[in-house]
Amino acid sequence: MSSELFNLLDEIEEEKGISKDIVLDALSSALISAYKKNFGAVSDINVKYSEDGDIKIYARKTVVEEVEDRETEISVFDARDIKPEYEVGDIVEFEVTPSSFGRIAAQTARQVVFQRIREAEREKMVDEYSGRENNIANAIVRKIDRRNVMLDIDGTESVLMTNEQVKHDNYKVGERYKVFVVEIADSVKGAHLVVSRSHPGLVRCLFELEVPEIAQGIIEFKGISREAGSRSKIAVASTVNNVDPVGTCIGPKGMRVQNVIDELRGEKIDIIRYSDDPAVFVSNALSPAEVVSISVLPDEKMCKVVVPESQLSLAIGREGQNVRLAARLTGWKIDLSSLPDDQIGEEGENNSSSEEDMESEVAEILGRDQ
Repeated sequence: MSSELFNLLDEIEEEKGISKDIVLDALSSALISAYKKNFGAVSDINVKYSEDGDIKIYARKTVVEEVEDRETEISVFDARDIKPEYEVGDIVEFEVTPSSFGRIAAQTARQVVFQRIREAEREKMVDEYSGRENNIANAIVRKIDRRNVMLDIDGTESVLMTNEQVKHDNYKVGERYKVFVVEIADSVKGAHLVVSRSHPGLVRCLFELEVPEIAQGIIEFKGISREAGSRSKIAVASTVNNVDPVGTCIGPKGMRVQNVIDELRGEKIDIIRYSDDPAVFVSNALSPAEVVSISVLPDEKMCKVVVPESQLSLAIGREGQNVRLAARLTGWKIDLSSLPDDQIGEEGENNSSSEEDMESEVAEILGRDQ
């Protein structure tokens, strides 16, 4: 093999910081495996590299008084024919490089070098992004390749795949987006960041940026259900009695939730007050619809909910979206039915959560107006 390989290893060491010795050790192991696979099993062989780039294979035998295994041993008498200084216990090496080994060596070297580069790039990426998985990152659109969007994240190239995009996002080169880092994955092209604009985690991270009380532990996220680009419902609770979790997330004049809506390009957001009582939680989750009554069936993990007839379509939502998101958020099946408005008395109305729902309705209206 020519010295081109060693020149390449020098370049890799300089540009990517991958030690040439580490690559050569990996290459030696691979060449030994390739030799044994193609030319038969030899118990002990060694690989040597000449200064001009040639790769040689040597069989190794131990000098003994009496040979019992000709594959691994040589008599001291025969060894001294090669070199008079040999003693029992010394190792004698014989070159066994096949004439056709050059092609195999070149192919193996190419595979090992590229594999080691991929491993080094993954190690670098893991070191750099360790702890940033399931978190947010700032990205710049560099190129749009058919339906995939090529992103630059702190100098690291990433691809926003079609299934991780939001249909209402109109990506343009040079624009900045916040993305959710799902994981570091491997592929035939090496390690890469899997990022998303449609993941529910993006909504959580955006609220964490806007609401300092979340980082302080005053406000807790209890759940998110999302249909990306259309609508999200989030459930929040407060760990401090005098702090309103819904109002805190909405922010003064609705600015906090509005900033999240703007980053999500107009996606509607319902902020729901969490409750350990499934009846209250499901009732809140169906906001902006009012609930007349609710029956909880724990064995079936189901809630039978009655709403005013005039609000049935509101409770169901467009194409069933509102009730679907509410069910996902709460984890309870929801069986909706209605009661004529003129049959609803004050005692039948579920007023316990309607005031709580007013704040989440404000948040939904903010989203609706975008």
